[in-house]
Amino acid sequence: MSLADKVLAVNDDLPFRSDVDVLSGKVRSVYWLSDADSARLTNERGYDVAPGSSLAIMVISDRISAFDCIWHGEGGMSGVPGKGAALNAISNHWFRLFREKGLADSHILDIPHPLVWIVQKAKPVKIEAIARQYITGSMWRAYDKGEREFCGIAIPDGLKKDQKLPELLITPSTKGILEGIPGVPAVDDANITRSDIVANYEEFNFLSSDDVGLYERLLREGFDVISDELAKLDQIFVDTKFEFGYVKDGEGRDKLIYMDEVGTPDSSRIWDGAAYRDGQVVENSKEAFRQLLLNYFPDPDILLNKDRMEERAALACNNDLPTEVLLQVSDTYLNIARRITGLQLQLADNPRAEILDVLSRQYGLVD
Repeated sequence: MSLADKVLAVNDDLPFRSDVDVLSGKVRSVYWLSDADSARLTNERGYDVAPGSSLAIMVISDRISAFDCIWHGEGGMSGVPGKGAALNAISNHWFRLFREKGLADSHILDIPHPLVWIVQKAKPVKIEAIARQYITGSMWRAYDKGEREFCGIAIPDGLKKDQKLPELLITPSTKGILEGIPGVPAVDDANITRSDIVANYEEFNFLSSDDVGLYERLLREGFDVISDELAKLDQIFVDTKFEFGYVKDGEGRDKLIYMDEVGTPDSSRIWDGAAYRDGQVVENSKEAFRQLLLNYFPDPDILLNKDRMEERAALACNNDLPTEVLLQVSDTYLNIARRITGLQLQLADNPRAEILDVLSRQYGLVD
């Protein structure tokens, strides 16, 4: 069996029993279960959800995206071996720690397979918040051009690239296009301030103004949990993305939860501590792949300039990356997953067949 067979590249055509069309993103696909199957699994598995709650199968692929494009390799390798399993394993680890430390639950109810979650339908908070502990990336580029205010927060002059910030900086942006909010552009990923959120909390799907403070506390405390644990591994938690939402528990009470993924190489920057102390930045995240692409192609402006998206899409479509490039990325993901979770991930020979077998035999979701 070839290495390409170990990659789950297509995850939106699995024959699960579902009443609605599959929702497929860059990496994950969501299959909403019927009311009957949701109720059956809730009863059989004892999930702590309100009666009538909608459940879904969420399948992660091994595809890799960067600069808003999906990239592939030679020899039919349409993803990075082990990437999906690594992302799920890391998220599972952090979500479990959050629960153990009394922070909040996540949307995950069950983990049938390393590439699969059973999740509860949530009402998402329409904010994507980046928590930043160091000045790097797009923030540094803006700062270097003279910008000193980020999402309504002023930061001092004199900072150097990749320097630690005086305090954790939260830079929220809209998730989706929100119309009719004063001062907030009706575009996806528009930067917003805390004042914007508090004044319009209902538009962002918060149930109360007090929940804005709860969201900020969960964000900061979640960041600190991951940062402290990574420090024990001599890894630096540079920045990460958080998403939140609401679900109802078994007694029908609303609760704010963590959503999507957290603290992974896809959603975060993680630096090697020893290298940083020596004045170098060694990435243990997808940022390493981004840098690799910038160095691989002769005109990196295509990847950075939003006005050249058509050229960028053609670049991703028409270039088979060398196998060694994707294996290098695979090593980054698998190694950081092993260090964080303490477990050595085993790659499935045929992940698609494994997923269908488990979801059929143990969950009765394949006809």
